[in-house]
Amino acid sequence: MGGDGGLSRGLHAPAWLEELARTGRPPVPWRDAVRFAVAIPAPLAVAVAVGGGIEPGTTLSAGTFGTMGALAATLAPQAGPQRDKLRRIAAAGAFGTLGLLAGGLATGDGWVPVAVIALIAVLAAGISRIDATMSFGSLQLLIYTALSSGLLTSLSWHTEVAFFLLGAVWATLTTLVQHRTEGGDPDRAAVAAVFTRIADLLEAEDAPHAEAARRELTTALNDAYDRVIRSRSHHAGRVRELSELAGVLNSAAPLVEAAVAAARARVPADDDVAAVRDLAAALTGARELPAGRPPAVEDGHRARRAVRHGVRLVWNVVGDPEERAGAAAERPETDLGSRLRDLADRTMASADSRAFAVRLALCMSIAEIARQLLPTERPYWVLLTVAIVLKPDFGSVFGRAVQRGAGTLVGVLLGSALLALLGGSAWLLVPMALSAAVLPWARAANFGLFSVFQTPVILLMLDLTLTDDAGLVAERLVDTLIGCAIVLVFGYLLWPQTFRAQLGRALHDATVALDEFVEAAFTGSPADRRRARRRNYRALTELQTQLQRRLAEPPPISTRAAAWWPVIVALERTSDAVTEAVIATREGEPVPDLAQVAVLRRAIRRLEDDVRTTGTTDDAELHAEGVLAPVAREVDTARRLLRDNAPGRRSFRGRR
Repeated sequence: MGGDGGLSRGLHAPAWLEELARTGRPPVPWRDAVRFAVAIPAPLAVAVAVGGGIEPGTTLSAGTFGTMGALAATLAPQAGPQRDKLRRIAAAGAFGTLGLLAGGLATGDGWVPVAVIALIAVLAAGISRIDATMSFGSLQLLIYTALSSGLLTSLSWHTEVAFFLLGAVWATLTTLVQHRTEGGDPDRAAVAAVFTRIADLLEAEDAPHAEAARRELTTALNDAYDRVIRSRSHHAGRVRELSELAGVLNSAAPLVEAAVAAARARVPADDDVAAVRDLAAALTGARELPAGRPPAVEDGHRARRAVRHGVRLVWNVVGDPEERAGAAAERPETDLGSRLRDLADRTMASADSRAFAVRLALCMSIAEIARQLLPTERPYWVLLTVAIVLKPDFGSVFGRAVQRGAGTLVGVLLGSALLALLGGSAWLLVPMALSAAVLPWARAANFGLFSVFQTPVILLMLDLTLTDDAGLVAERLVDTLIGCAIVLVFGYLLWPQTFRAQLGRALHDATVALDEFVEAAFTGSPADRRRARRRNYRALTELQTQLQRRLAEPPPISTRAAAWWPVIVALERTSDAVTEAVIATREGEPVPDLAQVAVLRRAIRRLEDDVRTTGTTDDAELHAEGVLAPVAREVDTARRLLRDNAPGRRSFRGRR
């Protein structure tokens, strides 16, 4: 038995490979599945019906462009308010149209198409950094530029655009129909999710479960604030309702702090879990809030008392619309100057954005040269592969290239088998609809799995009239492998920063946010503390995201990144300790001396210096008294972990 166990451990897959192959298990979104199955193949089905079968010609070409528009507009919506879904659909339609027009300028041979493709890539790279909606739009710009550059039809360019937009309009109508048949308000659901996560945190059985629940609570808070504040600033018709929801979030700050402190101190708060879930149900409208507010708790651990106090505060606000409106004191920053500065910081004023633009333009230009040189019938698949793999907001480039290559390999085999069996038959629309139905589930599970089912949809859409052709299968596979190879070599291996675990910017932001949280916790107002705590945990979430992306890279990147996981955990524990200290002072413990707070803040600011400095660091133990003692111990732990990882400090250079 011992030998078998050792053999099992010896054959255990590397952590980076496990991260690469990890597949989620999301619930099946049945409504989305039906919408995808109906919306995507419908334009082609109409063309087949009008044309009396699958016959090459203008009718089938029109149906193909209609399905292209339907595919872009169907993939665009994600969970959230209807206005956000429509914004993403509009971005997909607008940038997809621009791509079709730009691709028409990139046909033929020579350096002009290469220059056009490079220019479009730079434009897409800048646009993608604005926000998630524009990032999706920039992907459609790249995809439809690639398709239009190599897909030749008998239709005029304005006819192609017209049918593309008609397909997008059709898909938009199916989204609106689905929305009308669904109940609930996404903004309310986002706020209610915060209280569901608070209840999960209070129910956590041990420290690991508590850490995971606290991270989920942070994500829920970020999502709720983002939705409500963005909705309130862009949707004047619901100002009062959205202000009330903002008031609920603001009033939840003491409960969030108390839940974190209770989980850290391992203080049971079982009696309050049901009350917190009642608050969540009342916000979604599932049931009315019970009439009796939970009574105050006068004895027991301070975290336990603080949890009940937080529940009572929120109970008042949720049960009284005037209280909800009065609690909404926070306003988003909307002046034009701030927006322009933020836009510049996220686009070409950022060194990271400029570097990515160069990387994307280089890879797309090389792919365009390959398109001109390859002796294949439709080599736009190379450009298409590069565009999808090298998107900046989907994590590891290496991981996406491998997953895209493997997923497309399986998808091409599946699509080619369907063409061989049903080529020239209208029955091909049935497997296209089935593949489309799987897409919303596969998208949430794994990018490679998404590629497995997306590839047959695109393949059947573009090659519907082709029958059994072994050469087509080989061409698609070769084009996919060439595209992935271009990304891996020219977008990955040739860049020096590829081999550094570049967590420096995220670590810098996390230490700055932690320093500001400590300052606001003991010297600021409750509103200042609430905002600082939210910025702090948001920065930690971004740091964790950056780490997870690099864990999917092969060694030495993944091993260098993994070495900093204990440091990130220490920063999270430090933040939780600050929250616990706030609860303690609120419950009557002496307010810490400001001189000790200043010493603690200097130690926190030195954390990043410890990372970036290759010389010896100050290893003197940090001392503090009272409520600051646990915070000081956590900061000391973080500094010790940094000293122990001294050989890996080089991994953090080069980004600030």
